[in-house]
Amino acid sequence: MGKGIYFFITAALVCSAVQGNHHHHSDDDHAHGKGHHHDHGHHHDHGHHKGHGHHHGHKHHHNYSLEVQSANAKFAFSLYKHIAAQPDAQTKNIIFSPLSISTALAMLSLGAMGKTHNELFQGLGFNKTDTTEAEVNEAFEQILQSLNQKKELDLSVGNAMFIRESFKPLSKFLEDIKHYFHSEGFTVDFTNTTAALHLINKYVEDKTHGKVPHFLDDLNADTLMFLVSYIYFRGKWEIPFDPRDTSQDIFHVDDNTTVPIQMMHKDGSFDVYHDKESSTHVLRLGYKGGVSMILLLPEREVKDLEESWCREHLRKWHRSAKKQRVSLSLPKFSLSTSYSLKDILSEMGMKDMFERSADLSGISKDNVFVSKVDHKATLDVDEVGTSATAGTGIQILLGSSLFPPPLTLTFNRPFHFVISNHETRSILFMGKIVNPTGK
Repeated sequence: MGKGIYFFITAALVCSAVQGNHHHHSDDDHAHGKGHHHDHGHHHDHGHHKGHGHHHGHKHHHNYSLEVQSANAKFAFSLYKHIAAQPDAQTKNIIFSPLSISTALAMLSLGAMGKTHNELFQGLGFNKTDTTEAEVNEAFEQILQSLNQKKELDLSVGNAMFIRESFKPLSKFLEDIKHYFHSEGFTVDFTNTTAALHLINKYVEDKTHGKVPHFLDDLNADTLMFLVSYIYFRGKWEIPFDPRDTSQDIFHVDDNTTVPIQMMHKDGSFDVYHDKESSTHVLRLGYKGGVSMILLLPEREVKDLEESWCREHLRKWHRSAKKQRVSLSLPKFSLSTSYSLKDILSEMGMKDMFERSADLSGISKDNVFVSKVDHKATLDVDEVGTSATAGTGIQILLGSSLFPPPLTLTFNRPFHFVISNHETRSILFMGKIVNPTGK
């Protein structure tokens, strides 16, 4: 049985204290539960916060989510360009979730004020003259609900906050993060770094169905709060590849380097488009459940595309792709990436939150700041299915005189991908595959 395509993305935000102890801060202690740092299975359930949301009309939700998704798409391509501009990025695979990162930063913005909030809001692609903070929060709530309610998809999106035993965030921050982002809450003794690491890693391992057993390697004992935003996705192709057609092949990492790979093959009718403006072949592969992967094979180097692509390109590709006979070859791969985003987000204008003068007074009356933002992703792609189900879908008989020769698309050199949900228009994942072997 094929594994399919798996994604697990985690964005972690770590808040630390500027100075002093933290034993006296909140006007209530109800928020995140106490004494549950030994077993995260026994914590207060914040996934369905009752008494909220019913007064928000569906029409407003829908409009807000479209505005937020437009901003998220702008953020996604901006973040990609900054990641791709890092040293050695041209020779490395890139895999990340714009939605996961923007969700984590949006959670943080609930407690940000002044300059810190303005930088976060603008950095995420929002304009206060067009969209209010309340509208953004309601849109994120609707998007998370919509994605988690899709029965036909093996997709889960969620958030959690791990809070120091002696640190008491303001009740409004806790209420808002539970309401809008459905965050789970755990009390943690961060001074016992071994136990804290085990708790967070076990949580992530459970949410990834064992795909990411060691999310964190170390943890600062001075941590006050650790915010996690995760996405887990296992998609099944609408038309699976037949494992019997998979064969050994060569992937051209660059002009001088090749690596052996397992190449999947399928002849059929696929949505394709040739973007002459960017000299790129576009192929859209559908998953069951309203999600699709856009695969981009530049005719020139991948850097030529990634320096110019933007959210308008993605709209055009989705709109322009049309059914055509294709002889497709796509590599199998299993990859993981990790990023420390502090410098990258600072370059994007979101730097005040990392300063000791950060205004996170909506989280606590004490002076706190963000010490790091980490992001980890794993991706596995294979045939998805057994031989018994591989024969479903559209079959085109090769050699028939009734059809023109098929277009041949062979992804045996660096290429890009974007995975998005159609209903919410969310870019769930995007990246670049330079070396399918990950070496």
